[in-house]
Amino acid sequence: MKFIYLTTLFLFFFFLRHFTTSKSITKTLPGFDGDLPFTLQTGYIGVGEDDTIQFFYYFVESQRDPLHDPLVLYFAGGPGTSGLFPLLQQIGPLTILSDTSKRNNVTLEMNPNSLTKVANVIFIDCPAGVGFSYATTYEGTKSSDSILALLSYQFLTKWIVENPKFMNHQLYISGISYMGILVPMVTLEAYKGNEAGNQPQLNIKGYLIISPLTDKFSDFNSRFEFAHRLALIPDDVYKSGKETCGGNYIYNNPNNALCSYNLQRFDECTSGINLENILEPLCDDADPEPPCVAATNVIIEDWGNDEEVQKALHVREGKIDTWKKNNETMHYYFEKNDTTCYSYDIFSTIVYHKQLVTRNCQVLIISGDHDMTFPYVGTEEWIKSLGVPIESPWNPWFVETQVAGYQMTYGKNGYSLTYATVKGAGHSVAFNKPEEFSTLVYAWLDHYAYLSDS
Repeated sequence: MKFIYLTTLFLFFFFLRHFTTSKSITKTLPGFDGDLPFTLQTGYIGVGEDDTIQFFYYFVESQRDPLHDPLVLYFAGGPGTSGLFPLLQQIGPLTILSDTSKRNNVTLEMNPNSLTKVANVIFIDCPAGVGFSYATTYEGTKSSDSILALLSYQFLTKWIVENPKFMNHQLYISGISYMGILVPMVTLEAYKGNEAGNQPQLNIKGYLIISPLTDKFSDFNSRFEFAHRLALIPDDVYKSGKETCGGNYIYNNPNNALCSYNLQRFDECTSGINLENILEPLCDDADPEPPCVAATNVIIEDWGNDEEVQKALHVREGKIDTWKKNNETMHYYFEKNDTTCYSYDIFSTIVYHKQLVTRNCQVLIISGDHDMTFPYVGTEEWIKSLGVPIESPWNPWFVETQVAGYQMTYGKNGYSLTYATVKGAGHSVAFNKPEEFSTLVYAWLDHYAYLSDS
């Protein structure tokens, strides 16, 4: 009887462990011809109290040298965007063709500018309720910026334990857009965890953010300045706005009639502009056609909800109703109030960046110079506020012989921040300018890998 009890107990804990942390290798995917020419691992990591939150991830081993190339944890934007989207549309090894006429015959092609060409990359669905991630309790469905940062660090440490061959790899935290809030928080948790002696010790080297939201005042406020620099508003509106609004273009006193008039003129001049890339047309989401993002979303959501796709990705059956590229109940818009499932409780992460200045930390910040969502104007402003001396002044960088953008480097005492713009790119830099993006990031990662080895 005792033997049966112990055996039952062993099997219970075995299956509990399998449930909270599982991983599988995906050999083929619907829409791709033949076996995948790279290693794709998917799985769940249980986080939170009693592992009631199940984060789903997609891990792609480097296509160059997985035993030595760095490890990157990548967060999609939102919050609320699935990691499957950047895997298929931005920086992953595959590209899904956005042809709405072929919704039932999707084609996947290799992405020649993937980040996985030079790095091992973990894409994650987070928080619970995003992509294939879920919670087993009602409390687990609620999250916030600060909660998500802690759970993401927990996810990372558990993932490393489950995949110990990557424990000593150089580690970078990365993300895009709203994840400018999350990335420095998770990075700081990693440094503090090491300093506190937490196990496993992470070989954290720094972070990389694309088109970041950093401060929920200055980033939105900078749109006014950006609009003038890009000739979207005339000189008279800009000059009068600066004089009458006192540098505050989003929280205007309604009794300030002159400021209100200038902001009204600003809205009239920019309401027909695609904020994600002012060079591209403003799309009709009700009737999307490529290259509109909404058209791509239709294709990806059809593909992600296909039963054969979910089987290939080893998704647990019955845990989600419908796969969505974005969970709109979490997605942030300017001045959006907290929702029942997500609290936007971090207003600015400048203080986190300033704490990371005191660490041995390598940073790359990238802005598309035609992105009006979070313009380069605001990004430059908060970078300067860190008070780090300039090491290399503003200069062009090149793809072959052509200017691809501009960059400058700040640094002191083992800390280094490279800020780079990509010429002609919008919010989704890797999508707009894939070759320029890959050239910039490959060189940055390889530079610090070389310094580490030398």
